[in-house]
Amino acid sequence: MEKYKMILMTEEQMAREVTLGVIVTRPLTVWHYIIPGMFIIDFLRRGSALRKYTEHFMFPRKRAIDAAQALAQGQDEAAVSSRLENETRLWLNSLDLYTPGLLDAQLAVIKLLVDHYARLLNADGVSIYALIKAAYESRDRFQGHIDKLTAAEADVDRELIAKLGESEKLNAKISAEQKQLEERRSKIIAEVF
Repeated sequence: MEKYKMILMTEEQMAREVTLGVIVTRPLTVWHYIIPGMFIIDFLRRGSALRKYTEHFMFPRKRAIDAAQALAQGQDEAAVSSRLENETRLWLNSLDLYTPGLLDAQLAVIKLLVDHYARLLNADGVSIYALIKAAYESRDRFQGHIDKLTAAEADVDRELIAKLGESEKLNAKISAEQKQLEERRSKIIAEVF
């Protein structure tokens, strides 16, 4: 399988897993059994939320994978960076979330991801775990990348809270996402090294 597709598929799988862990599933109530169609409506509502959350989770990752591939193909770094900034600004504006601080925080995450994906694209291996092992060579180096990425993602979260205002619901979603990411990344580290 082509490395680009392998990386993208792995990130999409992680996005779905994180999303499922973040979207708290309420237990079914008696109304789901009594009112015809209630189960289907709830199922569709949750499915829509899952798709939306996954799309938002994947936006910076997809842009970073595309940028890493463009750089590997010899495209100008300044042009790629400018395109990333413009696309990220447009995305944040479309969500009514644009602030200079949030843009800078998102771009910092994307930059770390571009560097990570570039390493994977340049590594040899037939699986994502083999690519990670070849690219980072040691648990400590990969953990260093994860630590930097986690810190950058925390900056995005802080900027998001500053834009939206602190609320119990937002804090709970951010905390759940951070927990899911930590669990999945720990699992990857354990399986690779």
